[in-house]
Formats: sequence, C-alpha cells, structure tokens
Amino acid sequence: MDRTIRYNLAKSARFSVAPMMAWTDTHCRYFHRLISKKSLLYTEMITAPALVLGGAVHLLEFNAEEYPVALQLGGSDPKQLAEAASIGARYGYPEINLNLGCPSDRVQSGMFGAVLMTQPDLVCQCLEQMKVSCSAEITVKCRIGVDDQVSEDTLPRFLEMIESTGVGRVAIHARKAFLKGLSPKENRDIPPLDYFLVREMKRAFPNLHISVNGGVNNLFEAKQHLSHGLDGVMIGRAAYHNPYKILGPVDNDIFGYEYSTSATEIGASMIPYIEKHLKCGGRLHQVSRHMLGLFAGQPGARHWRRRLSEIGSLANASLDDYLCILKEIKEIANAHIELEKT
Repeated sequence: MDRTIRYNLAKSARFSVAPMMAWTDTHCRYFHRLISKKSLLYTEMITAPALVLGGAVHLLEFNAEEYPVALQLGGSDPKQLAEAASIGARYGYPEINLNLGCPSDRVQSGMFGAVLMTQPDLVCQCLEQMKVSCSAEITVKCRIGVDDQVSEDTLPRFLEMIESTGVGRVAIHARKAFLKGLSPKENRDIPPLDYFLVREMKRAFPNLHISVNGGVNNLFEAKQHLSHGLDGVMIGRAAYHNPYKILGPVDNDIFGYEYSTSATEIGASMIPYIEKHLKCGGRLHQVSRHMLGLFAGQPGARHWRRRLSEIGSLANASLDDYLCILKEIKEIANAHIELEKT
C-alpha cells in the first residue's frame, strides 16, 4: 500500500536543502528539521539498482519528524526507476526526484546523472514510467547543460520534454556539467553560473515550478532569486556548513512562519535523538559530524567544532561526552555575554 503523506510540496520547495552524497542522511535531516520546520529536505541520491536489484531498502529509512522530505533517485533504466519510485512511495516519501545533474565518473559509468541530459528521449521514458508507478510527485534536478551543448538552445528543449511528461517541478543547477576533465568538486565551482538563463526559463515556462541551485551562499542571495520570479531556491554546501546561520531565519524570512530557537537550544534538542541512537548501537560521530557548523559565526564556534570532532571520532564516545561539550559551549556563550556588559 502506498503510504505517501500529502504536503504542499510546491510551497515547501520555496526553500530546500540540496541532496548531497555522504551528507544529507537521516541524521543530518533530523538535525536540519530542528532548525527549520518548513524547508524541504532531500535524501542523498540512492540508485535504483541498489533498491531494485540490491534490496538496499534500509537506505530509505527516515524519521517522521523529517517531513516534508523527498527521495532522490539515480538511474537510467525506466523499469528500474519506476519500481524504485514505487518502493520509495510505499516507504512514505511524498516526492521522488530524478537526478540528472551529478557528473561523477561512477555515475557516468552507470549511465545516469548529468550524462542523461544528452539523452532526452530516455529521460522522457524514465519520467513517464515513474509517474504511473506511484502517487508520489515526480520531480527533476538537472544542470543547464553538459559539455559542448549550447545551453540556451538545449535547456529549453529539455524543459519542454520534461513538462510534456506531466512533471511540474524542476530544480536547476545553474552551471554546466563537464563530464570529462573536471572532478565532481570542480564541477561545483569552475563552470560559470548562469542565473539569467534560469530566470529566462521561468519566463519561458510559467507553469513549471523552477528552483535555482548552485552558488547560493546566504538568505540575502536566496531572496534576490525569489524576487526575480523564481519559485524556489535550493542551497547545498552553505546550508550544511552553516546550518543555523542559513536555516535559522528561513521559516521567518522565506515562509512567513514565526519560529525562533537558539543554536544552544538546537544542541540541547538533539540530546534525546543522540541518546536513542547510542542505545541502538550507533556511534556519536554518525550524528555529530553533521553538527560541526551549528555555532558558526558565534562565540565558541571553533571550540565546539574541535571538541566535537575529537570526542565524536572516539569509538566509545558517550552521551555524557556530548553533554560535557554542550555545557562548555554554554559557558563560553555566557562569558561572552558578561564581557559585552562590561
């Protein structure tokens, strides 16, 4: 039975945290949800073969508190993607996103990710079969183009194909992907950003919900993109490295929802989650590695990061260790307040 929970995902997608390999796992998403109640969160990319052929359904596990949360799939076989989407919907994901932007060698060798932007007919088949396989909303994350494609020509045709399948929401990384000669890291930084083209695509396809991704570093920039008519903004690395600074004001500034909590309160709110994780045999590092930037830009940020890295990496790190670090950061914050009074 399809357990998909209904949300106004288009509204949630006004601000989202990008899917990031090895980063946006369930622990990360739980932590981010404590900071922002409204943002749309994404899983890491999970390959359709891993779910369909490998039976790796454990990768789909998440906490109900993470809603609204979307599953990102990678693959190029329409039948596999359809089955994987169906599995994801049964696990409760209200959105299934197809990755058409990852440029890594491993992804290319599997004939999915950004390389699929050179095969629009195949992408069309994938999206059509995914849509009929489940009731979850099917969406796309892509680049403005790859290699020697002329983005101004190929991107409109690509979006026209996507819209023809009935897919109504697309996140566009505003850079090309160079499949040869650049590493995945370099592909995130070296190809020039073309925000103007993404905005042009919104004007050309007014019925598509278009979010921009790539190079957005703060909420000021995010609001600028929204003011230019884009429907949403997706932030990745900046939100991960500065979670409280980026996600803290999102609910108020982007969604008009009154929600406010301090970084210290977030750290304290993680205590029950960490305690449960440790009792189930997990390690502190599996959770705490996502929290290193919690106090970025605040007094004690360096102390927090160093101590959490040192303690979290220990195999026998305990809840008491975490509580000790949390106490230290509170003392530093209080000392800073007292110093400002003098």
